[in-house]
Amino acid sequence: MFQDLRDSNSSKFQVSEFILMGFPGIHSWQHWLSLPLALLYLLALSANILILIIINQEATLHQPMYYFLGILAVVDMGLATTIMPKILAILWFNAKAISLPECFAQMYVIHCFVGMESGIFLCMAIDRYIAICQPLRYPSIITESFLLKATMFMALRNSLSTIPVPIFAAQRHYCSQNQIDHCLCTTLGVTSLACDDSKINSIYQLFLAWTLMGSDLGLIILSYALILRSVLKLNSAEAASKALNTCTSHLILIFFFYTVLIVISITHSTEMTVPFIPVLLNVLHNVIPPALNPMVYALKNKELRQGLYKVLKLDIKGK
Repeated sequence: MFQDLRDSNSSKFQVSEFILMGFPGIHSWQHWLSLPLALLYLLALSANILILIIINQEATLHQPMYYFLGILAVVDMGLATTIMPKILAILWFNAKAISLPECFAQMYVIHCFVGMESGIFLCMAIDRYIAICQPLRYPSIITESFLLKATMFMALRNSLSTIPVPIFAAQRHYCSQNQIDHCLCTTLGVTSLACDDSKINSIYQLFLAWTLMGSDLGLIILSYALILRSVLKLNSAEAASKALNTCTSHLILIFFFYTVLIVISITHSTEMTVPFIPVLLNVLHNVIPPALNPMVYALKNKELRQGLYKVLKLDIKGK
């Protein structure tokens, strides 16, 4: 699709490739960042693969909450793999060039996966709301059909709604500058090189942020507000604590995911004296959650932790 976009606009393009410069301001020693980033990437892949193995092997984990966690693991691996190989190639081999179609494709896939992660967090919040606020109806509402429909809806929503992002970027006229002070093909980084008006790109980016991320976050907050109201009505402090404990790991991940997104948006919209910071935050936001998500769930969730011990063949009692 992106090759066709480039061919159809070949008369407009005066540059054949972009140059991803890496981390601005530290080009001379940015290669030292490759080790922690590579370790984070390997951790993300191994931890999420382990989560998928545990969920697959443990019959007690064949529940909606863990199925959503499995989908989140796949999305996390996809997001990390979309960006990390190119970043490591830049840092290790100075392979900074990226063709326009590849750049637009990366832009599209990043938007898809980030939107999908947000959507899965919403599905998990709805799952917890039904489980805590309407426990008797939970088996009839959260069925395999619901899981399939919710997953398909989120996949279609994000894959279709983000198509205009690379299309609008491909329609811009890149006449001379082709150096991007970033490790990724971000919408802002790419369209800032355009010689013509890129206002439509900014408008659609804002539209996506409000309609997808904004609506997801709003519904997540509503779900947990209703959960909290329901829990506060419980007479037993132990029951309330147990109900909230099932949401703790999910809340930690949601807080980190959306907080970093908001910080990235703020740093990009203001003139930073240290441009390295928003670029580093952008990269870390795409690689830390994939590494963090499975560890938080494994540490906070007893059933998942017991499944981990079984898979690793650890004989640990009373954990």
